[in-house]
Amino acid sequence: MEPHGRASDGVLEATVSSVELDSSRRTVNGVDLHVVAAGDESAPLVVLLHGFPEFWYGWRRVIGPLVDAGYRVVVPDQRGYNRSEKPDGVGSYRLTELTRDVVELIGTEDRERAAVVGHDWGGMVAWSVAAHHPEVVDRLTIVNVPHPTAYRRQLLSNPAQLRRSWYALWFQVPWLPERVARYDDYRVLERALRGTAAPGTFRDDELARYRRAWDREGALTAMLNWYRAAARYPPRSPTEPIEPPTLVVWGEDDDALVPSLAVDSTMLCADGRLELLPETSHWVPHEAPTRLTDEILAHLAA
Repeated sequence: MEPHGRASDGVLEATVSSVELDSSRRTVNGVDLHVVAAGDESAPLVVLLHGFPEFWYGWRRVIGPLVDAGYRVVVPDQRGYNRSEKPDGVGSYRLTELTRDVVELIGTEDRERAAVVGHDWGGMVAWSVAAHHPEVVDRLTIVNVPHPTAYRRQLLSNPAQLRRSWYALWFQVPWLPERVARYDDYRVLERALRGTAAPGTFRDDELARYRRAWDREGALTAMLNWYRAAARYPPRSPTEPIEPPTLVVWGEDDDALVPSLAVDSTMLCADGRLELLPETSHWVPHEAPTRLTDEILAHLAA
């Protein structure tokens, strides 16, 4: 792990004004990850995991309040995203590899355990960490992504969910999704954010930062390879209930996921609690960051 230093990202100081953020590169599981961290290094550790098509910046409204509440917060650009390394090959993005990244990331903080919070694909990684390495997870918070077993059941039995998942099938096509996504200054990815969120959720200056992340060499293919790897190397579904205490936070107006997935997912946890957010889309960390942070803090303190 390289020493911590002030941000070279160009966005850190402008995004979380209430706390000082450190930017570092850490080698975990054979890849170099760009990691943003804040808070007392001896404080209880919380790891925040972003999803597609975001990067650490998607958690900017949550980091400060968690630090102010007395936590150490670590937020990686997950492999393939933004400033993190982008290894070649679809196999590099298997869920087993993404899971190991997080387990070893916790170790870079000289910790054996952490609270893990994941949104979207970050939530899928968080489910996997809790299922296969429960010893490293104090408490789990999942935001708008289903437990893999619940998702598989819905795909097989619910035509509505299958229709909503069309984009994952489209992403399996080689090279063409990258070309379409890059067209007209990433207009398709912009619509994937703005078109599925409440009006005004994603400002122009925020989207400019996302475009810079998408435009990094190899980023688009790496990001899409998460989906390709899930299809080519189907992850092993957990067969036992999720052991760590789990909070599922779910925006009910999610365009991509049917609401019943939230209930099904919570029922697959040994100690699960569900908080439904009405009139909130898939993009909970953006639309309801205060509510989300309050729920996370209550879960951590329970």
